[in-house]
Amino acid sequence: MATLVRQGKVRDVYDLGEHYLMVASDRISAFDWILPTQIPDKGRVLTQISKFWFEFCNVPHHLISTDVNSVTLPAGLDGAELDGRTMIVKKCEVVPIECVVRGYLVGSGWRDYQRTGAVCGIELGEGLPNCAKFDNPLFTPATKAEEGHDENISFEKMIEVIGVDVANELKTKSIDIYQRGRDFAAEKGIILADTKFEWGWHDGKLILIDEVLTPDSSRFWPADQYEPGKNQPSFDKQFVREYLDSTTWDKNSEPPELPAEIVDKTREKYIEAYERLTGQSFAWK
Repeated sequence: MATLVRQGKVRDVYDLGEHYLMVASDRISAFDWILPTQIPDKGRVLTQISKFWFEFCNVPHHLISTDVNSVTLPAGLDGAELDGRTMIVKKCEVVPIECVVRGYLVGSGWRDYQRTGAVCGIELGEGLPNCAKFDNPLFTPATKAEEGHDENISFEKMIEVIGVDVANELKTKSIDIYQRGRDFAAEKGIILADTKFEWGWHDGKLILIDEVLTPDSSRFWPADQYEPGKNQPSFDKQFVREYLDSTTWDKNSEPPELPAEIVDKTREKYIEAYERLTGQSFAWK
């Protein structure tokens, strides 16, 4: 009998014996809280985008199938509800490092730069604006946190944790996939500002796991609206974050429900990202 082995902010993982079943829910998190309101079809968008990129990247990865009918489902799970949001994946030993690649100065990198003039210990020149494009992508690893924020670490610390050879291999592979994804997205009028990858050991080899180049693990911006010096419009949780910032919620107590308008706009942005990147119509409209 399949058992639930992990429930993250978005994904539920079931043990099928030889493989895992990963189910992407419609839960959405912001400011380290899982919100009480879900975004319909968000899990399907994440799964289908990951499937697209796993096939595009042409690197060893954990995805076996997205066909929910190819396995015996755990008791109590509805196949129709799971359709489009499941991945049957290889079991791996997870590398305890988030491999973050940044093409632009944004988010925690921007905040770090304002304080120190560097991003995760990487010194940058003076006077860079918010959302400035880097000449070359930065690799800024982080520790994986079960709860709360991941913690940025130096590459030297990454070497201490997993060894120099593995650290160098993951850095090279992560930057390569980011650059290929960035160049492809650019052809679709989308800027891939940054992203994070997870890797695992399978049969003695490092393979790409979890999700890849989704709106939950990356920042996607419309290229025709890019303007350095300010925050950019994006294809992710922007409407949710902006709404929550406009409320009286203190971010230290249970978050409020999301209005229908915010839910609808957020769903539309996730679907737009999928359709623009893949060139395919979202099947669950």
